[in-house]
Amino acid sequence: MPASLRDRGDALERDLWSPWLGPAVLATPRQQDPELVWLLCFPILSITRYQETGVGTTGFGIFFILFGILLYFDSVLLAFGNLLFLTGLSLIIGLRKTFSFFFQRHKLKGTSFFLGGVVIVLLHWPLLGMLLETYGFFSLFKGFFPVVFGFLGNAFNIPFLSALFRRLQGTSSMV
Repeated sequence: MPASLRDRGDALERDLWSPWLGPAVLATPRQQDPELVWLLCFPILSITRYQETGVGTTGFGIFFILFGILLYFDSVLLAFGNLLFLTGLSLIIGLRKTFSFFFQRHKLKGTSFFLGGVVIVLLHWPLLGMLLETYGFFSLFKGFFPVVFGFLGNAFNIPFLSALFRRLQGTSSMV
């Protein structure tokens, strides 16, 4: 436990056990230390080397896609970015989960547009391919956007942005 948290324990109970911090310093509800509560609620996740590689590969894929768009839809950069992005995604969540995500019955339309766009970009039709990919991406992840907007509205405590993200959050379900 960091020294700053250890020093604040004068009014706190020390007899509880946390699986992440060992003997935990927990407070009564009126004395809770926000930093300590955050540490207890959100443990540090361990990731494998494949997942680390996948995060880097996905990051490079997004970089190449954005750089390809910036350079007037350069088909080679877009194709390379698409391949890196899909490879990184499969390294992060695994091949089986990647296939089960893309090939669910209610997501087949978005998957066909997204993967069709990737193929069109590989065939050197970058503008049409990126349009198809964009539609497929929004179709695939439409249930996840309210969650992202809700998180961003809570994460950034800027009045205008918080109100905007709360309005964009809506009530759509993730399924």
